[in-house]
Amino acid sequence: MEIEVKPTNLDFSPMHSAVQEYVDKGVIPYANTLVMQGTDVVDLHFYGESSLESGQPLSPNSIFRMHSSTKMACSIALMQLWEKGSFNLDDALADYIPAFADMRVLKSEATDIKDTEPAANPIKVKHILSHTAGLSYGFLEPEGIIDRAYNQAAINPMLPGSSMTLESFCETLGNLPLAYHPGTFWRYSFATDVCARLVEVLSGLTFDDYLKDNIFNPLSMLDTDFYVPPEKLDRFTTMFLPDDPMNPMSPCPTPMDMPSTTSNGELPTFLSGGGGLLSTLTDYLTFSRMVMAGGEWNNERIIEKQTLDLMRTDQCPANVSVNFPMWSMPETGFGLGFALKGKPAEGEPQSAIGEYHWGGMAGTHFWWSPKANIAGICMTQRMPGFWHPFSQAFKRHAYQIAAQQ
Repeated sequence: MEIEVKPTNLDFSPMHSAVQEYVDKGVIPYANTLVMQGTDVVDLHFYGESSLESGQPLSPNSIFRMHSSTKMACSIALMQLWEKGSFNLDDALADYIPAFADMRVLKSEATDIKDTEPAANPIKVKHILSHTAGLSYGFLEPEGIIDRAYNQAAINPMLPGSSMTLESFCETLGNLPLAYHPGTFWRYSFATDVCARLVEVLSGLTFDDYLKDNIFNPLSMLDTDFYVPPEKLDRFTTMFLPDDPMNPMSPCPTPMDMPSTTSNGELPTFLSGGGGLLSTLTDYLTFSRMVMAGGEWNNERIIEKQTLDLMRTDQCPANVSVNFPMWSMPETGFGLGFALKGKPAEGEPQSAIGEYHWGGMAGTHFWWSPKANIAGICMTQRMPGFWHPFSQAFKRHAYQIAAQQ
């Protein structure tokens, strides 16, 4: 399916040149960028070839690994069930997933994983939607006590060959201590995978079937799934690894996952709500437009506008914001599935305040500023590519060219 671009007098060539430079230097292998005013696409551009094997140019229907761009879809799925009265945001998570009862928390002065104390508060459902539950990921601070324990417990269900399911994953995760008391701090984590398991528990469906029945099929997002079937592998992109994964400007010449050898050709046992989806620019544009239009697109109501407004309300405790050891997001809050910008980045207008956004580890990003009446999507496949300079350059130029000030 082609994407219609509305003609304007805007000159996006400086933005195209800025992104193309990253491709020309080999810092990213290829990319697409899309800019909207309102829900109208006003610029669409492709850079490079999607597959080392086929040499096919990128298209709106090239299939990408979305990684953490999955999280917004999972959060909306869970909030659909909230609308139906299946749970309350202040409910204890253990009411639905008993593995998270009687949690313990690593003491602040701990030197060993056994140095714990009882959690002062139960994990609530709102905590797993906002990354304030006290869970972790295992890679943020790999030498830290908590993340070492995660890795020793083999909590990496995304590895090829893993037989872990959302249910067994939660059983394992619930046996590990929390990094902090629930509701007191923000830490990026496996929490959205716990949300996916909660969707299964509440709906009685597998997570993939729930998404298809309630989001993807109604929106005709027919290329979005947890695997790429054989007839679509010719549209699957190649993932690349940089020479120095810790240097965002390092060239990435090494293919690490190709269509002919990928493990993404089969449905995994672990249906990750935090990072498992594969999708296209066409499909992700449809999903983004639904969010921007207040929960409805093409006469299909997915979620109520009031629910989306609630999801875009900062859930971080007082004086707490989004924080990473390796990425800077000053004055950024977090709602029930969305990050919330409180301060413009360098080169962005004041109307960028209030922007909602999130992205994926391999370089897929969506952002939307209602005040500036502008939104953008950019996609590449570089591991790691989250919060990459190319995506920041794209956003900065898009704001300068097309934002309402």
